Amino acid sequence: MPILRPKINVLDDEHKKLILDEAKSILGTQGVFIENQQAIEMFEQKGLNHGGARYLLPPDLIDKCLDSVPHQITLFDRDGEEHITLRDDQVHFDPGSAAIFILDENTGKIRDGQSKDFIRFSKVVEQLKYIDAQSTALIYQDVPNNAQDWHRLYLALSNCYKPIVTGTFRKESFSIMKEILLACRTSEDDLARKPLAIFDACPSPPLKWSDLTTQSLIDAAKSMIPSEFVSMPLAGASAPITLIGSITQHCAECLAGVVIVQLAKEGAPLIWGGSPAVFDMKYGTTPMGAIETMMINLGDVEMGKFLKLPTHAYMSLSDSKIPDCQAGFEAGMGALLGGLAGINMISGPGMLDFESTQSIEKLIIDNEIVGMVQRFIKGIEDYGTPFASEILKDYEDKEELLSHPSTLKYFRKELFLPSPIIDRMTRDSWRKQGSKSARKRAKEEATKLLDKPPVKPIEVSLQNELDKIASTYVK
Repeated sequence: MPILRPKINVLDDEHKKLILDEAKSILGTQGVFIENQQAIEMFEQKGLNHGGARYLLPPDLIDKCLDSVPHQITLFDRDGEEHITLRDDQVHFDPGSAAIFILDENTGKIRDGQSKDFIRFSKVVEQLKYIDAQSTALIYQDVPNNAQDWHRLYLALSNCYKPIVTGTFRKESFSIMKEILLACRTSEDDLARKPLAIFDACPSPPLKWSDLTTQSLIDAAKSMIPSEFVSMPLAGASAPITLIGSITQHCAECLAGVVIVQLAKEGAPLIWGGSPAVFDMKYGTTPMGAIETMMINLGDVEMGKFLKLPTHAYMSLSDSKIPDCQAGFEAGMGALLGGLAGINMISGPGMLDFESTQSIEKLIIDNEIVGMVQRFIKGIEDYGTPFASEILKDYEDKEELLSHPSTLKYFRKELFLPSPIIDRMTRDSWRKQGSKSARKRAKEEATKLLDKPPVKPIEVSLQNELDKIASTYVK
C-alpha cells in the first residue's frame, strides 16, 4: 500500500458548507430558468413556486434528491466487459467532446473535420494505454446536420471498444442514439446494468437549463444512462469574477440538474462536472489553460466530492493552436492537478484552441502525460523496513545495484516506462535518429498506431446491426 495518496485541495470544509448553503439559497430565492415542458410539469406536480420560467427549488427537495443519487458509476465497454468505475479518487481520462476543427498532422493545418478524421481519431484512442474512455470528439461536416450527433456515436462504437462520453444536439437524436447503444446490449435492462455511454448536458450560465439539455437529462434518467453535467460559468462575463463566486454558481446549476434528474427517475446516475473558464480581459477569450480556470475546476470538483458524487472536469487541454511548449505545460499542469484532485473523469487530452480543435499528435503526447499522472498518484510504496540499509550493504560487493534482486523485482512497478514519444536518449542517439521533436515523434507514432489491428475487433454481427441503423436514418 502507498504511504499516502498525493492530493490537493483549494477549499476547506467550512467554505464547502458555506458554498453549498449559498447555492441552495440562490435556488430557493432566485431560482433556475427552465424551458423544457416535461421539467415544468414535474416541477408543477411538486407545487414549486415560480415566476414565469424561473422556478424556486426548496432546500428540502434538493436534499432529498441528493440522497437518491448513486455514489459511483461503473462503465462497461462495447462488449459488455467491466472497464472503469467512477468513484472516490479514481482518475480516468477521455478526449474532450465536440471540437469543430482537426489539426491535420500531415499538413500542419487546422481545418474542418471529416468523418474519416474521426474514424482515425477513434482508432488511435483505442490503442492508447492510459486513455480509458473515448468521446464523440469531433464534429464533422460530411453528414447531414440532423445526423451529426448520433452518427458520431455510430462511428465511435464501430472503431473503438472503450466506453464513450457523448451527447445530443437535437432532442430527436436521443432515441436513435439509444437504439445504437442497445445494439451493443441484449435489452434495455442490460444497458441500464452495463452502461456504455455518458451523456453530457450543459446548463446555460447563469442558472438556466435549456429545453435541449433538460430533455437530455430526462431521457437519460428514464433509461438509467448516466448524465454528466458540464456547467460552464465564465468568470467575469456570465459568472462572478471571483473564483469562489463562480464555484458557487456552478454548484447551484448542478444542484438544479440533480433535482431534474432525480425527479425524472429516482436513483438515476449522474456525474457532477463542468467546463468553467475565466474571461480573458485582454483578448476577450475563454482560456481553458489559465491557472484560474483550473482552480475553479478544482473547487467545483471538491463540491461534488463533498456531496459524495462522481466527478468530472475539462482539464489537460490547451489554448495553444499547435502541440508546442504551451500545449505541453498547460496540458501537463491540468492533468496533474486533476489527478491530485481525484477527478473521476477528466476530459481534454487531444484538445487545443479553447476546446475547438482536436489533434492526434497532442492526444498521443497527452497519453504519456496521463501515464505519468497515474504513476504519481499511486504514491510512494512502503515495502517494509529497512528501506535502504540492507540493499546498500550489497553495493560493497559489486559496486552497482542494477543487478540487485530488489532492482529486478521492483523496477517495473516503481518506474513509469514511457513510449518513444518521450525523449530520454543521449544527445548522440537523438541526433542519429533524426533530432526529432516530440511532435514529430507523435506524428510518426500515429502512423504506427493506425496500422495496428484493433485491440478488440468488433463482431461482424454487431457491425452489421450498427450499419443497418445508420442506413435507416441517414437521408
